[in-house]
Amino acid sequence: MTIDRPTGDVGIARDAPADEIVSPAEAAALELTSEEVVSLDASLHDVGPSRSLASDAWRRFRRNRLAMAGLFIVIFLMVVAIVGPFLVQSPTEQEAYNLEPPTNQHWLGLDELGRDVLARIVHGIRLSLFIGFVATAVETLIGILVGALAGWFGKFVDTVLMRFVDIVLGIPYLVLALALISVIGRGVTAVIITLAATAWLQTARTVRAGFLQVRELEYVEAAKAVGVPSRRIVWRHILPNVFQPVVVLVAVGIGSAILAEAALSFLGVGVQAPEPSLGVMIDDARAYFTETPTLLIFPGLAIILTVLGFLLVGDGLRDALDVKDA
Repeated sequence: MTIDRPTGDVGIARDAPADEIVSPAEAAALELTSEEVVSLDASLHDVGPSRSLASDAWRRFRRNRLAMAGLFIVIFLMVVAIVGPFLVQSPTEQEAYNLEPPTNQHWLGLDELGRDVLARIVHGIRLSLFIGFVATAVETLIGILVGALAGWFGKFVDTVLMRFVDIVLGIPYLVLALALISVIGRGVTAVIITLAATAWLQTARTVRAGFLQVRELEYVEAAKAVGVPSRRIVWRHILPNVFQPVVVLVAVGIGSAILAEAALSFLGVGVQAPEPSLGVMIDDARAYFTETPTLLIFPGLAIILTVLGFLLVGDGLRDALDVKDA
């Protein structure tokens, strides 16, 4: 049964209770029968109240079990990084004996220098999260700035910036990272600078692609026609529309940065001892793997769990923010 009714009335009635959506006066004005009123009320009731983009994305996100598992892992690791250091001993404190397997006193055992493995893993997780968050924040800002400049101005600016991005992408990541570290030195600050300087490229290309698509839309052209300043158009009208893929890149980028930091520290060019880096712990444990394999297994599991959590959250955000799948 097809019922013609003005759109405005339907929009007003959406949030009303089902038995009050169409009043008798409205039904008489529209010349509806009682059966048509019941059918219209039922259809409007099924539509339900409108939801914001954030609430709709959260609804889809929490339906994804893997994404929720990743969120639980990330929250757990953040709690460990914040509270854990106050509950364990110093990562540099040494016992009189070493290479001890897990015991009631030392749950994950002692390393080759008599240091508590659990304490070093807890501090290592905190260090990894710190490096991951800071490096990702810096590279995201750089990527957004470069991508926005290339996408907004286009032509010569776009050509120069994107050709530079293509050149840097053509250099193997490890070679570029080692070259930067050889110039700026080693340590936590050097690792953050290196990761940020090598990870902004994908963000820049993503933001540029979004700008090229959105800047041609009618509302952007209308804003230009009425004299709205360019910075206001970029900040208020374009960036919010290209922000969704950037959120996904941030979540995935944190996990990638943590893995890259562990790899650089494992190679001896990242975080240096006595800092309790998970990569340094794995490197030190190689010589004792046959004697005490837990020295390598436990920090390795910590890296896997940390990276897996952020990757699952990133995949969940990608699906939740994809309006085509709504």
